[in-house]
Amino acid sequence: MAAKQTPHGGVLVNQMTDDKDAAIAKATVELQANERQLCDVELIMTGGFSPLTGFMDEETYKSVVENMALPDGTIFGLPVVFDTDDESLQPGTTVLLKQGDLPIATVEFTDKYVPDKVLECKQCYGTTELEHPGTLMVATERGKYYMGGKVTGLNAPVRDFPCKTPAEVREELPDDKDVVAFQCRNPVHRAHYELFTRALDDPLVGEGGIVLVHPTCGPTQADDIPGTTRYKTYEVLKEETANPRVVWEYLPYSMHMAGPREAIQHMIIRKNFGCTHFIIGRDMAGSKSSITGEDYYGAYDAQDIAKANAEKLGVTPVPSLNLVFTEEEGYVTADEAKEKGLHIQKLSGTKFRQMLRGGDEIPEWFAFKSVVKVLRENI
Repeated sequence: MAAKQTPHGGVLVNQMTDDKDAAIAKATVELQANERQLCDVELIMTGGFSPLTGFMDEETYKSVVENMALPDGTIFGLPVVFDTDDESLQPGTTVLLKQGDLPIATVEFTDKYVPDKVLECKQCYGTTELEHPGTLMVATERGKYYMGGKVTGLNAPVRDFPCKTPAEVREELPDDKDVVAFQCRNPVHRAHYELFTRALDDPLVGEGGIVLVHPTCGPTQADDIPGTTRYKTYEVLKEETANPRVVWEYLPYSMHMAGPREAIQHMIIRKNFGCTHFIIGRDMAGSKSSITGEDYYGAYDAQDIAKANAEKLGVTPVPSLNLVFTEEEGYVTADEAKEKGLHIQKLSGTKFRQMLRGGDEIPEWFAFKSVVKVLRENI
């Protein structure tokens, strides 16, 4: 088997080298990569960011920021950049990126530039306010300079959760069926499970399609559940549900919370992993102001940009159902519940966390017992 979907740009990039010693010998500087850089470099070297073969140079960076496209016109959601404050790093230098003692990749720098971070944030995140976690990351975590350059992959970063390459995942997917991607960064609860399994019944999805549940396990928002804990919740749920039409894999991606732009980025990545369809949730990759609590994006902004660019992307967006739990009929759409006058049960995320910490009984309509058990043991 191998996925029927064509990679973004036409070819699945593979920057891994067989001659590691020769690649390492070219490097004159060693650098420790941070968590975000490890995610980015892994997706470059394994083809998750195809057609990229390295970190974006200034021309590519500006094109993506301003036009949401690479210089050749290929759609691309967000810049993928190497940042530094190091004045001594210059174009022409080859650096060895390491994770502790493990060599991960070399980068042959071709240029160094001072990015327009204000414009980047305005275009990519829709705001320059530091209350947005993505803007805050660009302003306070990223270095003064960005550098472009070709990446040569040596070893995959060591993680507490296995992250298969796009080529490995594609080999496991059917070559004659639609593959619907479901992106998440939180534990999967009942409503999520109902949402992505019911997506297979959408008229946009061909008969016999499967779901690829593909959570991001890299850095997200500061108040999110740690990636290792999330991974454990997915593993127990995979065992509990044992659904032959659901495939579970993990993505080494660091979230930007960039709403519409990030929806495009996620669709490109999942296309490279072999997906033909992508579930777009309400306020996908959205964020609230850390001060006012106001949403930065509209509930359907991500769906709208996905639909508008579906043809360019070669990925079909599948709108997520707005499901609610009712006493009479279990999970139904909110419209159906209203139409039939059904009694809706609600449990807020805040209340759930309080019940979790307090040891209270959590209703099974809201969360799977196996997931609750892992969360209680790890939070």
